[in-house]
Amino acid sequence: MTGPLLRVAALSKRFGATRALTDVDLEVAPGEIHALIGPNGSGKSTLIKILAGYHHAEPGAVAELDGEPFDLSQVATSRHDRLRFVHQELGLVGELSAVDNLALRHGFARTAFGNIDWPEMERRSHALVERFGIGIDVRRPLAAATPVQRTVVAIAAALQGWEGRRGVLVLDEPTAVLPPGEVARLFDIVREVRAAGAGVLYVSHRMDEIFALADRVTVIRGGRRIATRPVADLTPRSLAALMAGEEMDTDHRPPSSPVAGDPVLEVRDLWAGPLRGVGFDLARGERLGVTGLVGSGHEIVPYAVCGAHTGRVNGRLRLTERSTRWTEARDARALGLPLVPADRAAEGVIGDFSVGENLTLPLLDRLRTRFGRLRRRREAALTEDWINRVDVRTAGRTARITTLSGGNQQKVVMARCLAQRPPVLTMCEPTAGVDIATRLQLYDLIERQADQGTGVLVSSSDTQDLLALCTRVLVVRDGRIARELSGPDITESTLVHAMEGTE
Repeated sequence: MTGPLLRVAALSKRFGATRALTDVDLEVAPGEIHALIGPNGSGKSTLIKILAGYHHAEPGAVAELDGEPFDLSQVATSRHDRLRFVHQELGLVGELSAVDNLALRHGFARTAFGNIDWPEMERRSHALVERFGIGIDVRRPLAAATPVQRTVVAIAAALQGWEGRRGVLVLDEPTAVLPPGEVARLFDIVREVRAAGAGVLYVSHRMDEIFALADRVTVIRGGRRIATRPVADLTPRSLAALMAGEEMDTDHRPPSSPVAGDPVLEVRDLWAGPLRGVGFDLARGERLGVTGLVGSGHEIVPYAVCGAHTGRVNGRLRLTERSTRWTEARDARALGLPLVPADRAAEGVIGDFSVGENLTLPLLDRLRTRFGRLRRRREAALTEDWINRVDVRTAGRTARITTLSGGNQQKVVMARCLAQRPPVLTMCEPTAGVDIATRLQLYDLIERQADQGTGVLVSSSDTQDLLALCTRVLVVRDGRIARELSGPDITESTLVHAMEGTE
């Protein structure tokens, strides 16, 4: 590799009394995929936001792009034209088409009379997305597109006007909710960017992605750079040790034999969205996974069971320990089952509320006196108890939830569900966007709940979650259960083949 495309040195940032970054150094070479990894709260997001111009760095920071200095000490709408970003939330407007979203970044083509030249806009948009080999109708709202199609539009938007120029593309958790087949296609896209001579800074919590994709990796922990190593010199265990500061077992697996026993939840003839008559039983203490490709309907199952699906739902449910009667699926909310949703930011937390308020929100009726007043001391005690139980790293229960890292926010969402003492815990993509240490903590927490007799229903497109958590997995294709896997039959290969229908 020649000299670095991007060089950052002595990068520090403080928020009040909290030091988020301390003298961090980072270099990305041309034609290199450089991974950035670290525990939740390590400073990764702060570093990316400084590069993007959202935050300013402390005095003394040095930054160069292809040998040209640029200033990190000021908040700016854009740091440098050759430093492009695809953030985890993508920054797209779902109600608008790919044409509109691309134009919002770099303007509309105009006719000689000053009107928008829509045929030219469509031609440009097709040219931008077709290079990635993903079929997409650029005129349809992006809300109707698949996750990988939206990710491609975000990458295409970032690369507009960049052809033939040396620059750095920053990708922040681009595969958070993508299934294996679409992850593989996204990897091909990233490699194409590298092959063109650009540098890629790839932020991820996923060990498998780093070892499949990256050339080098920088680990930050506690706001400091711990190490920069060639990926070829590392193993998953040694990389996890650099992240956590201690030796970690990254091969978490559930008991090999499935749980047998009386069902705690029975689901019959469930219709919702693409689901077509799905039925299953969940035993006490069982950890049941539901998976499939995007659009198969697997991601709707937890929402339908909890009464959180916004569309039409039909079918029957029964919680056997509470009643012998069946409940219509459209009335599932009455069962009171809590949900750990897929989109933590949009569905899981209220950003203006504190940690404690987010945790106790569904428990307020239990915390009131008979005159309707809230028992503040009881609320505080309950909050502190669950913060300690699930090891939430926070300045205190009164801190705003948005001051926590994504992994700690997820722990609060999990604690809120468990504090309701449900017979069934339902989850969708429970470890999206969390680091390996938090992921293992969540696995242990879920395992302890199952050992106490709680039935666990988890929908995930992440095969690592399914391998680590589940004693049985239902694979959904075209809205129906196409295959059931249990015990030793749950492997990476069998899951992927069953999801894609090639078994």
